[in-house]
Amino acid sequence: MRFAPRSFTDRAGRAVLLRTPEPADAAALLDCLKRTSGETPYLLRDPEEITLTVAQEEAFLQNMLDDPRCGMLVADLDGQILGSASLSMAGPCRRMAHRCDLAIALYRDFWGQGLGRAMMQALLDTAPTLGYTQAELQVVCDNHTAIGLYKKLGFAECGRLPGYLRYPDGSLADALWMIRPL
Repeated sequence: MRFAPRSFTDRAGRAVLLRTPEPADAAALLDCLKRTSGETPYLLRDPEEITLTVAQEEAFLQNMLDDPRCGMLVADLDGQILGSASLSMAGPCRRMAHRCDLAIALYRDFWGQGLGRAMMQALLDTAPTLGYTQAELQVVCDNHTAIGLYKKLGFAECGRLPGYLRYPDGSLADALWMIRPL
C-alpha cells in the first residue's frame, strides 16, 4: 500500500518528507538497515546478518506496495533516507486480521528530533483505515526512550518476552510486548 506523503519539520527545523519507498530506494534502504543495525543493540539483526541483495529488497518493496494491508514509510531529507517504519499484519489468519505489528529504525544522528514520533503516528493514523483495531510492537526493555515514546502514543505494556535477544557476548535482553487499541 501507499501512504500519502507528509511533510514534517523536525526539532532542528529541517523539512523531512515521510513517504512510501519505491523499489528504486532498495540500495539506500539496505544501507540504512545495515547502519541502523550497527548503531544500536535494540534491533533484531547485526549488520553482517543483512545479506539481502538489491534485487531481493526491490522485490520486498514491490510486495509491500502491492499488499493492501501492509506498508512502509521512510523519512527522506533532501533525498537521503534517514530511517524507516513499517506496518504489517500480525498473522495470516482471519482471527488475527484485526492486529498489526509496527516497527521502526532511524539513524542515531536523528534520534530525539521528533521523526520517530511522526513516523509512528502516521502508521497509527493509517492502521484503522486498513481494518486494524489493535497495534502491537516489541521493544527491548532497556530501550527506555522508545518505551517512553510508545507510552505517549497510547501503547501499554501487556507482557514480557524473556531472552528476546541474545547478544554476541552471550547476554540476553528481555523485551516488552506493547499494545494499543485503535
